Amino acid sequence: MGNEENMSEYFVNSDDRHRRNIFPGVDIQTTAGDHIMLSLVEFEPGAIVEAHSHPHEQAGMVLEGRAHFFVGDEDRILEPGDMYTIPGGVTHRVVALDGVVKALDVFHPIREDYL
Repeated sequence: MGNEENMSEYFVNSDDRHRRNIFPGVDIQTTAGDHIMLSLVEFEPGAIVEAHSHPHEQAGMVLEGRAHFFVGDEDRILEPGDMYTIPGGVTHRVVALDGVVKALDVFHPIREDYL
């Protein structure tokens, strides 16, 4: 974690985020409150979040780049500003397209495996 002197109850700087590689070329930085979690996801070009599901409800927004999202039986190419919702238990997959992709995800309940 970051410098104890700069720790805050309310603010999370870059050094204090939990970091994890979740798939090849896909890294996340997370923070959580009591009931929700934020996850900044960064994809290298062409990186893939393989098909999976989890009990957590997930919503998010693409911040940078373009990605092909597959959620349930629908798929769509999303660009900056596009949002998505994924109910718990629904299979989903994401493929980064021609450049770096950044997305912000919100989870409820908190994904303990991302802390």
